[in-house]
Parts: sequence; structure tokens; C-alpha cells
Amino acid sequence: MANETLKAGFEAYTAGVVAKFDKNPERGNLEPNRLYTPLDLEGFDYERDLGLPGQYPFTRGVQPTMYRGRFWTMRMYAGFSTAEESNKRYRYLLANGGSGLSCAFDLPTQIGYDSTDAMAEGEVGKVGVAIDSLADMEILFDQIDLSKVSTSMTINAPASVLLCMYIAVAEKQGVAADQLRGTIQNDILKEYAARGTYIFPPKPSMRLITNIFEYCSKNVPKWNTISISGYHIREAGSTASQEIAFTIADGIAYVEAAVKAGMDVDDFAGRLSFFWNAHNNVLEEVAKFRASRRVWAKVMKERFGAKKAKSQMLRVHTQTAGSMLTAQQPNNNIVRVALQTAAAVMGGTQSLHTNSKDEALALPTEESVTIALRTQQIVACESGLADTVDPLGGSYYVEALTNKIEAEAWDYIKKIDELGGAPEAIAKGYIQKEIQDSAYKWQMDIEKGNKIIVGVNKYQTKEEPPKNLLRVDGSVGEMQAKKIAALKAKRDNAKVAETLAALKVACGDDSVNLMPLILEAVRAYATEGEICGVMREVFGEYKSHVAL
Repeated sequence: MANETLKAGFEAYTAGVVAKFDKNPERGNLEPNRLYTPLDLEGFDYERDLGLPGQYPFTRGVQPTMYRGRFWTMRMYAGFSTAEESNKRYRYLLANGGSGLSCAFDLPTQIGYDSTDAMAEGEVGKVGVAIDSLADMEILFDQIDLSKVSTSMTINAPASVLLCMYIAVAEKQGVAADQLRGTIQNDILKEYAARGTYIFPPKPSMRLITNIFEYCSKNVPKWNTISISGYHIREAGSTASQEIAFTIADGIAYVEAAVKAGMDVDDFAGRLSFFWNAHNNVLEEVAKFRASRRVWAKVMKERFGAKKAKSQMLRVHTQTAGSMLTAQQPNNNIVRVALQTAAAVMGGTQSLHTNSKDEALALPTEESVTIALRTQQIVACESGLADTVDPLGGSYYVEALTNKIEAEAWDYIKKIDELGGAPEAIAKGYIQKEIQDSAYKWQMDIEKGNKIIVGVNKYQTKEEPPKNLLRVDGSVGEMQAKKIAALKAKRDNAKVAETLAALKVACGDDSVNLMPLILEAVRAYATEGEICGVMREVFGEYKSHVAL
């Protein structure tokens, strides 16, 4: 009876004066209903769909107390030029209240080339820090106690090499591997689908990933062995539903590969983590975070039979949306990032990086990165958003939107399963095409004015070009070349050759875990290019091809 009364009242409300004024040309294309009521939650079951924070299905968060226990990790993403320059930025961030580091590597490092390689010309130190060997990694973390800091490294194809460098630096500091905390991205499937920094074909790439899972479960148990990344999928143009669906489909593929390799799901699943984008639509993003936890919990419990609660939890690092930063009126980006930060916090992230206002123009200056860090601190300490768990839980709109995003994600996951799983769906071009279609629709909506981007397609002003942008010294490549030459002159080259030869033999035997051999080569000061070069010889290189 109550619902019937509500429905009758809502119909009268809709047919009345509200309908005459539900058009606002400055709002663009309004997709949600104008008002949400209990009618939009038909079939909603509190225990099944919501529950309590820290309990299955984790819709309301993975910890019982969330930020009342402690704030999320404020992990500022940084890295540029040389290890010396990036080390200064890391120590500056930690001194100003950052609670974790997030390393950005330059393109040659990301695809396994030394700075002296012809493929690296013009790119050394440009979009991240150049790391050629353990010697560079030692400088990068100079005066930073690795027993006290959590470090995330955005590295994928050569993740095994960079992780071994980190372990070796810790050894030199006297920090045992079982005390290290942090994350490697290590998500190769999204590279094939959306980002492009791959090296090897899928089969050996998946082998390297499962080798890392196995090695870390025994030797580096506090380390998150993969950050299954929806961030780059969203940056490439996907919708919120596609972001979590395609990413969770990738996660399913990684779990399947590890189980097939003989690992017990509860031995490694608790160290899997995810990486979400915090986009502009605040309430949609909150719903996305909540829906993603529910989907993953069901996947792990019902599909893989995971018994431990930690294996069913979707723990997530978040970065505000780089693709939503505008070169026009860059100060507006401060407001965008603040709203995206609020969305991530209300959504229940475990860790967060906030972009700087000038990143649509250049790498961030010290001033702009400080504003970005202060944004997190203001949200944490002043906004009240961290005072209670899942503050928007129970909102008719947020709960209805959470259900909608979850349903759309399941539809995509079902389709991907029918295609043979994420690797096969990527090989067939399905995921790429879905992302491309969404990106095209978004761009057309902006060009037609259906979506308003302030300062871009509305409220434009004439502007002077920004000043004081950070520029990377063009001589970085020359400096790195000198470092490599000096390293090769003083290291034990016979030992390097011995470790590389052993690694090459092991690469040909799928039963061998490559991590100990890579670690030995790193300790001998073999360069990243030398190590990846050996693996290239045996594994070959992936060549992109899309069949649509």
C-alpha cells in the first residue's frame, strides 16, 4: 500500500509543474531521473546487496571502521628526469605529509630499454624517471627508509625487473624483503587493450605475472603483486561500467592463470589490488566504487571458491582523472580534482593520488603538487567526509546507480566469458572497440554541447600562456649514458654475463620461476635493457593487431 501511494504521488509530481521546468540548457544532456524514490530499489535486499562495512559483499567498504581507523594512503605520483631529481621530489612530498610514494618511470624504462638504446632517443626522463640499473634505484630511494614507506610503482611489462631492483635496494639498507610494503602495477592485459607499453607476447607475460605472485607469496608477503588497472581503460574513453567490467575481467584472467599454475587462490588473492579512476561525475563514481567491490566479492566467492575474507575484498588505489584536466583555464583543475577526491573518499578508496592543476600542460611544479596534496589533506581533515563509513549509503539515487552499474558490469563480464575470457576478447578486438565507441560518443557529446566542459566548450576566456611550467633538461639522456658507461666500467662484467646466461636458459623452461634469476642479475648490476633483452631473445615481442 505504501508503495502504491508513493507511486501515485510520484506520477502526480511528474505530471505537475515540475515537468514544465525540468529543462536547463546549461546542464547539457540529463541522463538520470529527476528524482529517485524507493520505487527505484525494487528487489533491493539489505543483507545481500549492502551488508556492513568489512563484511561480504563489501559494498560499504573493506574495513569495518574505514577512515575512522586511519586515513587512506596519500600516495603522490611523481618521477621525472634523473633519479637524483626524483629523489628530491619524493623527500619533499614525504616531508609535507605524503604517506606513500608512487613512482612514475619514463617510457624507455616502461618498455625495457636502457637510456642509451636508439629506441630511447628523445624520451629519456620525459614522462617519468629514467631507471637503467640498481645504481639508479639506489639513488632514487637515497635517505628514504624502505621499512617505513609504502611504495607503488607504475610498471607493467618489466615489473619483475623493477621489483627486484627495489628488493635489492632494501637489502642494501638492511631491510628484509618480508618487511617491504607497496604495489607494482604488473597488469599487462590492459596494456594490450588500452595503453600500449607492452614488450612480450601474452603467454610469457602471464608467466612473469604468475612467477611474481608465487615468489612474493613466499618472500615478499606484504607486497601487492598486481594493481589491476581500470584507470587507463577509463582514460582511453570507457564508461564507468566498462571500467570496472573490463578490469575485473582482466582480474579473472590473472586468477585463472595463477590457479592453473598450481597456486591456491587463498594463497595469493589477498595481495591483489585494483586501480580506479576518479572521474568528474561525483555520484556516479561513488556508485562505481561500491558496485566494483560487490562484483569482485561475488566473483571470488562464487567463481573461485575463495574462503578468506581478504581474498574476496577489492582493495583499490585511485587517481583523479588526468583526461579531465584542461589546458584551458588550468586553475579550474583544482576544483575538478577536489570533487574527484571527494568522490574517491565517499566511494571508499584505500589510497589516492591527486593530479596537479598544470598536468595538461607539463609535469607538475612543486607548487602545484603541493596544492594537490593539500587537497587530500583538506578533504581528510576538514570536510567531514571521512567521519563516517559509506556516507551516501542508503541514498535512493546512489543505491539505484550502484545496482545499475553492477548489472551493466555483469552483462559485459558475461559477454567476455562467452568470447573465451579477457585475453581472447582483447585478441578479437572486442574490448578495444567498446572503449573506442564510448570515447567517440563522449567526444561527440562535447562537440555538440550535450556535455559541458567549463572553459572548453562553454565559459571560454582569452588567456595568456601559463608561466613557470616544469621543463625536463634535454641533457638527461647524455647524463644517463655517462652513468651507464661508468657502471659497466666498474662492475664485474663476467658475473653479469653469467647471470644473464642463466636467465636465458631459464626463460626456455616454463617450469622455472624467473624471479630469483632476475634478482641475481640485478644484484650484479646488469641493466634493465640487458635483462629485458635476454627475455626478448627467448620470448619475442608482441606486435599489436586488432581484428574488429
